[in-house]
Amino acid sequence: MSFRLTFVCTGNICRSPMAEAIARQWADKEGLDVDVDSSGTGSWHVGDDADPRTVETLRLAGYASNHTARQFDPADFTDCDLIVAMDSGHLRALRRLAPDAETQAKVRLLRDFDPAAGDDLNVPDPYYDDAEFSCVRELIEAAMPGLFDEIRRREQ
Repeated sequence: MSFRLTFVCTGNICRSPMAEAIARQWADKEGLDVDVDSSGTGSWHVGDDADPRTVETLRLAGYASNHTARQFDPADFTDCDLIVAMDSGHLRALRRLAPDAETQAKVRLLRDFDPAAGDDLNVPDPYYDDAEFSCVRELIEAAMPGLFDEIRRREQ
């Protein structure tokens, strides 16, 4: 059975679809059976494609992107093995929605998996600053080795 991983940001058009595309390629490269998707805490972009700047940033770095935004569904708590929040606001919102402590433990910050992150565990929202998209990609990529170590550990 696949390990189920979802990334969550605000509108599901910038950070979380970028993390989804990067993690999907990592899973393929690692030969791991990981089902990856993403969602947003808000509903205003449901049905939209990823932000064009996200798509371009991914393309320039060699990642494929085919994304349609959706809102996080409480059923994801049951369906997912790991729910990865992009910043502390998403982490708090998701943990408030979680039905119990065991489910809350499934929710982690992406940068928790980057040992070089230090105390700054938020992935900034690039929506209002075009220059931030490549920085966000770099932060996401830096967390992938630790994230996939965690996935391999959980699959054993």
